[in-house]
Amino acid sequence: MFLQLAHTRTPVFQVSKKFMLECCRITKDFPADERPVMVRQTRRAALSVHLNIAEACSRKSEAERKRFFEISRGSLIEIYTAVDIACNLKYKNEEEVQLLGDYLISTFKQLTGLIG
Repeated sequence: MFLQLAHTRTPVFQVSKKFMLECCRITKDFPADERPVMVRQTRRAALSVHLNIAEACSRKSEAERKRFFEISRGSLIEIYTAVDIACNLKYKNEEEVQLLGDYLISTFKQLTGLIG
């Protein structure tokens, strides 16, 4: 946006942004009693995925980059688990979360490749 940094054009950064925005869209109509817990945690984790990818791209050492990518991947698993629970509680069905799942899989595969 302001700095036009190279990492913003990478496929993993671009898909993680779509993933984060889709997490916000999906959780928007969760029940009100879930807002302080599940919605907040899911959105926080989704933002963490995206921000840790950005942070990794700013690191000079490969070990540091991999560590931030690992943190991002861990947050993806956290969100997967939350969405699975949300589907079990009938807040969403599998069809409603399909696009989110596609972004999750793409981000996970790319992070795994970057971690090596």
